[in-house]
Amino acid sequence: MAKNMNFSEIEAQRLAPYAAKSNSTRGRRYKEPEHPFRTPFQRDRDRVIHCNAFRRLEYKTQVFVYHEGDHYRTRLTHTIEVAQISRTIARALALNEDLSEAIALSHDLGHPPFGHSGETVLNELMSEHGGFEHNAHSLRIVEELEKRYPGFPGLNLTWEVREGIVKHNSEHDRPKLNDEYENGKSPCLEAQIADIADEIAYNNHDIDDGLTSEMLDPAQLKNVELWQANYERIRGQYPESDQKVLKYQTIISIINAQVTDLVETVSKTIEAEGVSSIEDVRARGKNIAQFSPEMEKKNRQLKKFLRENLYRHHRVIRMADKAERIIKELFKAYLRAPKLLPPHVHSLIEKSAKHRVVCDYIAGMTDRFALDEFKKLFDPYEKV
Repeated sequence: MAKNMNFSEIEAQRLAPYAAKSNSTRGRRYKEPEHPFRTPFQRDRDRVIHCNAFRRLEYKTQVFVYHEGDHYRTRLTHTIEVAQISRTIARALALNEDLSEAIALSHDLGHPPFGHSGETVLNELMSEHGGFEHNAHSLRIVEELEKRYPGFPGLNLTWEVREGIVKHNSEHDRPKLNDEYENGKSPCLEAQIADIADEIAYNNHDIDDGLTSEMLDPAQLKNVELWQANYERIRGQYPESDQKVLKYQTIISIINAQVTDLVETVSKTIEAEGVSSIEDVRARGKNIAQFSPEMEKKNRQLKKFLRENLYRHHRVIRMADKAERIIKELFKAYLRAPKLLPPHVHSLIEKSAKHRVVCDYIAGMTDRFALDEFKKLFDPYEKV
């Protein structure tokens, strides 16, 4: 390696003027010496991958509880797909791939067990104690709850990654912001594309998992324009292929169409509005990263279809109802008898509000751990 090589400077030379650059980061809360050959955003990405909360995503629900089958998406595989799509978009737009990947990898760290039903019931249980919202909890994880370093709590990530976490925005996410993260300003483009990548990933893998589980019937998708147009084209190209291959190729085609549309639309907006700096991106007030009106219309139709036919399917509702009962009973048990908590968790009650300590503990559980803990506390024949 060449002496005195500044990788942040090399990075800045190849990125677009409106990209977020490591050498212009607003920095970390706690001062640290920089790494000789990793940029700050690379280090953030690596810290997220190595933290406990990231590993626990392996056994957290996306749509299907983990024991429903080995081939359904978990919160971890979803996160990896989002990161991959984010990097692709970032590279095509000459944005900072490392930053977009770091934001994508951390966007769901705060999700509790059992998916959005778990988040809903925790928010209800905490309604008089500050509520629960998984973006805010993701931020708490990286700022406070992870314990890996001697000099500070959390992961001490750069401001840009933390902003991307707390401003993560989709139909499921409506973050509440404090002044530190510039409420009213748009996040950097790297964060914006991570949001869209999240939507592209979950819409398409939910079709896949829905068809695999047979909760969705291929015939139901005939009226979904985004699916049907791509399916017919793929079937025409590969008439001898079986349905499984046609399904996968159709999903690949939809993802490619959406990513291409996004890259082209963002590029046109940047050129038309003369966006030439990250300050221009932030000052705009609304996100640059959006689909074209035509693709947005198709995407809304797809989301509506999934909401009505998959997320409201009776099997998904039954899973959600069971999850809510498990979380409610665990929450009530820990509040009634805090000594049921592990000693290292119970000791936190001396410094923090009991409800928040219990909430943090349950939010950190995997589906598997929550189910096991429920059995240990309520099944008289289960070993404690």
